[in-house]
Amino acid sequence: MKICEHFKSLQGEGIMMGVPTCFIRTVGCNLSCEWCDTKYSYEGGEEMSIDMIVSLIGDAKNICITGGEPLLNPEMPELLKILIEKNTYIVVETNGSIDISVIPVSERIIVSMDIKCPSSGMMDKMMFANIPLLKEKDQLKFIIGDMGDLEYASRIVDLYPTKANIIFTPVGGMNLKPLAEGVLRRNINARVLPQLHKIIWGNQRAV
Repeated sequence: MKICEHFKSLQGEGIMMGVPTCFIRTVGCNLSCEWCDTKYSYEGGEEMSIDMIVSLIGDAKNICITGGEPLLNPEMPELLKILIEKNTYIVVETNGSIDISVIPVSERIIVSMDIKCPSSGMMDKMMFANIPLLKEKDQLKFIIGDMGDLEYASRIVDLYPTKANIIFTPVGGMNLKPLAEGVLRRNINARVLPQLHKIIWGNQRAV
């Protein structure tokens, strides 16, 4: 599969926020969100075998497989099985438009799945049948650009109950106050979280 970049940093999003993590970013995405901050991953990269990718990880104990969209790669389930055997903990970030049942079931894997809101321009691409597949350890993420997105996300949360961690993050990951106040007014059972890496390093791609 093609790899855009790999680096070590702190996990900046979700329930693993702040944990030192090795990131592997694959090339290619089947969506094109208006506010996407990783459009550089849409093309290019270096073709790598599974063995080469595993060697990049070294002795890291926490891995994040991200993109682009990692599940576009038919080799991804095999890579994940090998990483499980290495006793690593893995977060797989996926955009909500591809069947997540291809991800191996393991206590060592957290599925971090988006549901795209209207401001993304991609809301009609979502596969809502994925939501019941999420477990308590997983996370369902909504990137919120405006109050219309917040209303939409609130409806989805009501329509598709889940035991997964529900996370709302503002577009850009920084301006939390309007989103926090909106969640509190509507009594939505979700975590409002920033993007930690942007607080620490701004828009720098890797450390």
